[in-house]
Amino acid sequence: QVQLVESGGGLVQAGGSLRLSCAASGRTGYRYTVGWFRQAPGKEREFVAAIRWSGFMTYYADSVKGRSTISRDNARNTVYLQMNSLKPEDTAVYYCAAGEGVERTSQSSDYDYWGQGTQVTVSS
Repeated sequence: QVQLVESGGGLVQAGGSLRLSCAASGRTGYRYTVGWFRQAPGKEREFVAAIRWSGFMTYYADSVKGRSTISRDNARNTVYLQMNSLKPEDTAVYYCAAGEGVERTSQSSDYDYWGQGTQVTVSS
């Protein structure tokens, strides 16, 4: 089992920045792909970004591309999502997820473990 804990969410004005963290514990000695997803009230959960274990391969949703950077520190078992130029439409609960055999990084069903989420609210 892997436990994931997100942090770094909060209230920020439009145009501001936040850095979300996803800390893993438990069976962390495996080569997990980690993804970030978000869910706004009344909407489906959607893919935001993902990173392979090596850190060399990253993937982004079009909605955040150019404004966000995903990175990881495997020594600390932590993945980060730096979000800049935030917009009110970025408001959502952000979840991190991990999976060992993730083929489709944007598909939530490919991930095995999920965190509880952290709220991001962007005011206009």
